[in-house]
Amino acid sequence: MQSLLSLLYSLHSPEGIEHLIRAGGMVALIGIIFSETGLLAGFFLPGDSLLVTAGVLSSRSGLGGAPILDIYTLNMALITAAFIGDQLGFLLGRKTGPRIFSRPDNRFFKKQYALEAHAFYETHGGKALVLARFVPILRTFVPFIAGVAQMPYRKFVACSLGGGACWIVSMTLLGFFIGKSPLGQKLHLVILAVVFISLLPMIIGIARRWLGRKAVSLS
Repeated sequence: MQSLLSLLYSLHSPEGIEHLIRAGGMVALIGIIFSETGLLAGFFLPGDSLLVTAGVLSSRSGLGGAPILDIYTLNMALITAAFIGDQLGFLLGRKTGPRIFSRPDNRFFKKQYALEAHAFYETHGGKALVLARFVPILRTFVPFIAGVAQMPYRKFVACSLGGGACWIVSMTLLGFFIGKSPLGQKLHLVILAVVFISLLPMIIGIARRWLGRKAVSLS
Protein backbone atom coordinates (compact mmCIF):
# COMPACT_ATOMS: atom_id res chain seq x y z
CA MET A 1 0.00 0.00 0.00
CA GLN A 2 2.81 2.38 0.89
CA SER A 3 4.53 1.77 -2.45
CA LEU A 4 1.23 2.45 -4.28
CA LEU A 5 0.76 5.72 -2.42
CA SER A 6 4.34 6.70 -3.25
CA LEU A 7 3.68 5.95 -6.93
CA LEU A 8 0.50 8.03 -6.92
CA TYR A 9 2.31 10.93 -5.27
CA SER A 10 5.17 10.82 -7.77
CA LEU A 11 2.72 10.73 -10.69
CA HIS A 12 0.76 13.73 -9.48
CA SER A 13 3.39 15.89 -7.80
CA PRO A 14 4.91 18.77 -9.81
CA GLU A 15 8.41 17.38 -9.39
CA GLY A 16 7.37 13.84 -10.32
CA ILE A 17 5.51 14.91 -13.46
CA GLU A 18 8.38 17.07 -14.71
CA HIS A 19 10.90 14.29 -14.00
CA LEU A 20 8.70 11.76 -15.80
CA ILE A 21 8.51 13.90 -18.94
CA ARG A 22 12.22 14.74 -18.95
CA ALA A 23 13.21 11.11 -18.40
CA GLY A 24 10.66 9.37 -20.60
CA GLY A 25 10.09 12.07 -23.22
CA MET A 26 7.47 11.56 -25.91
CA VAL A 27 7.27 7.79 -25.30
CA ALA A 28 6.18 8.29 -21.69
CA LEU A 29 3.64 10.95 -22.68
CA ILE A 30 2.09 8.78 -25.40
CA GLY A 31 1.96 5.75 -23.08
CA ILE A 32 0.23 7.64 -20.27
CA ILE A 33 -2.35 9.39 -22.47
CA PHE A 34 -3.15 6.10 -24.24
CA SER A 35 -3.45 4.20 -20.95
CA GLU A 36 -5.59 6.82 -19.24
CA THR A 37 -8.07 6.89 -22.11
CA GLY A 38 -7.96 3.23 -23.18
CA LEU A 39 -7.48 1.13 -20.05
CA LEU A 40 -9.93 1.15 -17.13
CA ALA A 41 -7.01 0.68 -14.76
CA GLY A 42 -5.50 3.93 -16.06
CA PHE A 43 -7.97 6.21 -14.29
CA PHE A 44 -5.37 7.19 -11.65
CA LEU A 45 -2.84 8.49 -14.19
CA PRO A 46 -2.22 12.24 -14.56
CA GLY A 47 -3.88 13.83 -17.56
CA ASP A 48 -4.44 17.58 -17.41
CA SER A 49 -1.40 18.30 -15.26
CA LEU A 50 0.78 16.12 -17.51
CA LEU A 51 -0.37 17.96 -20.64
CA VAL A 52 0.07 21.42 -19.14
CA THR A 53 3.56 20.50 -17.92
CA ALA A 54 4.45 19.15 -21.37
CA GLY A 55 3.25 22.45 -22.84
CA VAL A 56 5.41 24.42 -20.43
CA LEU A 57 8.46 22.33 -21.28
CA SER A 58 7.79 22.79 -25.00
CA SER A 59 8.20 26.53 -24.46
CA ARG A 60 11.68 26.06 -23.02
CA SER A 61 14.96 25.50 -24.82
CA GLY A 62 17.21 22.56 -24.11
CA LEU A 63 20.79 21.94 -25.16
CA GLY A 64 21.66 23.62 -28.44
CA GLY A 65 18.73 26.03 -28.20
CA ALA A 66 16.10 23.59 -29.54
CA PRO A 67 12.87 23.27 -27.53
CA ILE A 68 12.71 20.42 -25.04
CA LEU A 69 9.53 19.25 -26.81
CA ASP A 70 8.21 20.39 -30.17
CA ILE A 71 4.67 21.70 -29.62
CA TYR A 72 3.40 20.58 -33.05
CA THR A 73 4.80 17.05 -32.77
CA LEU A 74 3.56 16.89 -29.19
CA ASN A 75 -0.02 17.72 -30.15
CA MET A 76 -0.18 15.39 -33.15
CA ALA A 77 1.30 12.46 -31.22
CA LEU A 78 -0.93 12.89 -28.17
CA ILE A 79 -4.14 13.47 -30.16
CA THR A 80 -3.38 10.18 -31.91
CA ALA A 81 -2.67 8.41 -28.60
CA ALA A 82 -5.91 9.72 -27.06
CA PHE A 83 -7.92 8.69 -30.14
CA ILE A 84 -6.49 5.16 -30.26
CA GLY A 85 -6.99 4.81 -26.52
CA ASP A 86 -10.65 5.74 -26.95
CA GLN A 87 -11.07 3.10 -29.65
CA LEU A 88 -9.70 0.42 -27.33
CA GLY A 89 -11.99 1.52 -24.49
CA PHE A 90 -15.00 1.55 -26.82
CA LEU A 91 -14.26 -1.92 -28.21
CA LEU A 92 -13.72 -3.33 -24.71
CA GLY A 93 -17.07 -1.84 -23.69
CA ARG A 94 -18.84 -3.46 -26.64
CA LYS A 95 -17.26 -6.81 -25.82
CA THR A 96 -17.92 -6.63 -22.07
CA GLY A 97 -21.42 -5.18 -22.20
CA PRO A 98 -23.59 -4.68 -19.11
CA ARG A 99 -21.57 -7.32 -17.20
CA ILE A 100 -19.26 -4.47 -16.14
CA PHE A 101 -21.89 -3.28 -13.63
CA SER A 102 -21.77 -6.58 -11.73
CA ARG A 103 -17.98 -6.74 -11.63
CA PRO A 104 -16.63 -6.65 -8.05
CA ASP A 105 -14.43 -3.78 -6.90
CA ASN A 106 -10.68 -4.21 -6.70
CA ARG A 107 -7.64 -1.98 -6.39
CA PHE A 108 -7.79 -0.91 -10.04
CA PHE A 109 -11.55 -0.89 -10.62
CA LYS A 110 -14.44 0.75 -8.80
CA LYS A 111 -17.97 -0.03 -9.97
CA GLN A 112 -19.04 3.42 -8.78
CA TYR A 113 -16.86 5.01 -11.47
CA ALA A 114 -18.61 3.00 -14.17
CA LEU A 115 -22.03 3.93 -12.78
CA GLU A 116 -21.14 7.62 -12.66
CA ALA A 117 -19.80 7.48 -16.22
CA HIS A 118 -22.99 5.75 -17.33
CA ALA A 119 -25.15 8.44 -15.71
CA PHE A 120 -22.99 11.12 -17.33
CA TYR A 121 -23.33 9.46 -20.75
CA GLU A 122 -27.10 9.05 -20.33
CA THR A 123 -27.40 12.76 -19.51
CA HIS A 124 -25.19 14.17 -22.27
CA GLY A 125 -25.16 11.52 -25.01
CA GLY A 126 -22.45 12.05 -27.63
CA LYS A 127 -21.40 15.32 -26.00
CA ALA A 128 -20.28 13.28 -23.00
CA LEU A 129 -17.24 12.12 -24.99
CA VAL A 130 -16.15 15.72 -25.44
CA LEU A 131 -17.03 16.99 -21.95
CA ALA A 132 -15.55 13.95 -20.17
CA ARG A 133 -12.13 14.67 -21.65
CA PHE A 134 -11.78 17.49 -19.15
CA VAL A 135 -12.82 15.46 -16.09
CA PRO A 136 -10.49 12.88 -14.49
CA ILE A 137 -11.87 9.32 -14.23
CA LEU A 138 -14.79 10.15 -16.54
CA ARG A 139 -12.43 10.45 -19.51
CA THR A 140 -11.33 6.88 -18.75
CA PHE A 141 -14.77 5.34 -18.33
CA VAL A 142 -17.07 7.26 -20.71
CA PRO A 143 -15.62 5.77 -23.97
CA PHE A 144 -16.01 2.33 -22.41
CA ILE A 145 -19.61 3.09 -21.42
CA ALA A 146 -20.30 4.36 -24.96
CA GLY A 147 -19.29 0.90 -26.15
CA VAL A 148 -21.50 -0.78 -23.56
CA ALA A 149 -24.40 1.41 -24.74
CA GLN A 150 -23.74 0.40 -28.37
CA MET A 151 -23.24 4.00 -29.52
CA PRO A 152 -23.09 4.17 -33.35
CA TYR A 153 -19.41 3.86 -34.27
CA ARG A 154 -19.35 6.75 -36.76
CA LYS A 155 -20.75 9.11 -34.16
CA PHE A 156 -18.31 7.79 -31.58
CA VAL A 157 -15.33 8.38 -33.86
CA ALA A 158 -16.37 11.97 -34.59
CA CYS A 159 -16.99 12.81 -30.92
CA SER A 160 -13.84 11.01 -29.80
CA LEU A 161 -11.58 12.76 -32.31
CA GLY A 162 -13.11 16.18 -31.69
CA GLY A 163 -13.02 15.83 -27.92
CA GLY A 164 -9.49 14.47 -27.89
CA ALA A 165 -8.17 17.25 -30.10
CA CYS A 166 -9.86 19.95 -27.99
CA TRP A 167 -8.51 18.47 -24.77
CA ILE A 168 -4.92 17.93 -25.91
CA VAL A 169 -4.50 21.22 -27.75
CA SER A 170 -6.15 23.37 -25.07
CA MET A 171 -4.04 21.88 -22.27
CA THR A 172 -0.69 21.92 -24.09
CA LEU A 173 -1.20 25.45 -25.44
CA LEU A 174 -2.22 26.63 -21.98
CA GLY A 175 1.07 25.25 -20.69
CA PHE A 176 3.01 26.68 -23.63
CA PHE A 177 1.78 30.23 -23.02
CA ILE A 178 2.20 29.88 -19.26
CA GLY A 179 5.78 28.82 -19.94
CA LYS A 180 6.35 32.01 -21.91
CA SER A 181 4.99 34.11 -19.05
CA PRO A 182 6.40 34.80 -15.56
CA LEU A 183 4.13 32.03 -14.23
CA GLY A 184 6.37 29.52 -15.98
CA GLN A 185 8.91 30.01 -13.20
CA LYS A 186 6.35 28.72 -10.69
CA LEU A 187 5.50 25.45 -12.38
CA HIS A 188 4.63 23.67 -9.14
CA LEU A 189 1.91 26.22 -8.37
CA VAL A 190 0.56 26.00 -11.92
CA ILE A 191 0.29 22.20 -11.69
CA LEU A 192 -1.43 22.37 -8.30
CA ALA A 193 -3.95 24.85 -9.72
CA VAL A 194 -4.60 22.64 -12.79
CA VAL A 195 -5.10 19.56 -10.60
CA PHE A 196 -7.54 21.43 -8.36
CA ILE A 197 -9.54 22.84 -11.27
CA SER A 198 -9.72 19.48 -13.03
CA LEU A 199 -10.95 17.80 -9.84
CA LEU A 200 -13.48 20.53 -9.07
CA PRO A 201 -16.40 18.93 -11.01
CA MET A 202 -15.86 15.68 -9.10
CA ILE A 203 -15.65 17.52 -5.76
CA ILE A 204 -18.91 19.33 -6.54
CA GLY A 205 -20.56 16.04 -7.55
CA ILE A 206 -19.44 14.32 -4.33
CA ALA A 207 -20.65 17.29 -2.27
CA ARG A 208 -24.05 17.20 -3.99
CA ARG A 209 -24.46 13.47 -3.34
CA TRP A 210 -23.45 13.90 0.29
CA LEU A 211 -25.87 16.79 0.79
CA GLY A 212 -28.60 14.80 -0.97
CA ARG A 213 -28.13 11.80 1.32
CA LYS A 214 -28.04 14.08 4.34
CA ALA A 215 -31.30 15.75 3.28
CA VAL A 216 -32.97 12.35 2.82
CA SER A 217 -31.79 11.17 6.24
CA LEU A 218 -33.17 14.33 7.90
CA SER A 219 -36.54 14.13 6.15
